[in-house]
Amino acid sequence: MRTKDFWYDLPPELIAQTPCVRRDGSRLLCLDRATGAVEHTEFRRFPERLRPGDCLVFNDSRVLQARLLGERAGGGAAELLLLKPLAGGMWECLAKPGRRLHAGARVTFGGGLMTAEIVGEGEEGLRTVRLDFEGDFDRLLAQLGRTPLPPYIKEELDDPERYQTVYSRHLGSAAAPTAGLHFTPEILDEIRARGAETAFLTLHVGLGTFRPVKEENVEAHRMHTERYAVSAECAEAVNRARRNGGRVVAVGTTSCRVLESVAAEDGTIRPCEGETDIFLYPGCRFRCIDALFTNFHLPESTLIMLVSAFAGREAVLGAYREAVERRYRFFSFGDAMFIS
Repeated sequence: MRTKDFWYDLPPELIAQTPCVRRDGSRLLCLDRATGAVEHTEFRRFPERLRPGDCLVFNDSRVLQARLLGERAGGGAAELLLLKPLAGGMWECLAKPGRRLHAGARVTFGGGLMTAEIVGEGEEGLRTVRLDFEGDFDRLLAQLGRTPLPPYIKEELDDPERYQTVYSRHLGSAAAPTAGLHFTPEILDEIRARGAETAFLTLHVGLGTFRPVKEENVEAHRMHTERYAVSAECAEAVNRARRNGGRVVAVGTTSCRVLESVAAEDGTIRPCEGETDIFLYPGCRFRCIDALFTNFHLPESTLIMLVSAFAGREAVLGAYREAVERRYRFFSFGDAMFIS
């Protein structure tokens, strides 16, 4: 299977640079997996698509202010993007300028409130750093860091909370689980009022979000690991829906990846935590989820491959072409898609 089979043509002006004025103000494209039929509606009407007994599974990870701008020892600007904590107080990160940040290099942030020493170099520009600071790390990172928006978004956010879901709880992601950005407390209440359950797991989004598929053949691509946790409450809700004939609806590809990573052959899940590098592409079998709520994804990305695995490549690319023709907004701050 070739990576270029997942290309589609997207006019640059359709890449959303800012969120909708209202979180729930986006459009919604609905794709029927069985028939390939496409419908167009508004996200505010999404709860009407649910049934009593369905279980929607959300990723409650919260985005770190993980983009740090500082100065190299000896002069010159430097930037670190914190991706994942490691043992011994180390962090995996991306560093700019990579050609000047080798083992032994030091970077200072906030006039000395925090320093970083490069202690290791990995593949694809990865660095291992040791951070030195005093006081509470989360509070200091909130003070010094910036929201790590995707590279295709060129504008700074007026309100960094618009790159957080309203239900985010656990700090740890380098990027938002963006399918959840549409949901408001009122929409969540309406979902529950219609008899559907809401459940929450955690996957801290890491390097894979920023990495394109460079291999010619899809099967040769390797995902980076990301940390996840599934609570007893989440497992019980998912298993109850399956047992009672409800649908398991993954809200976002991150929730989908966790559910399919931990599912048994019969689709049930259990409380657990760990790391996953699951890569879902056409030919993979889904054991747990019955429906997927997601945003529109980059051409040739692992995410459009996941969606194609679930709904069929031709159906997905056809729906994307229709979305382009109708001038939908794409990517993190764009419109949404419901596949059932």
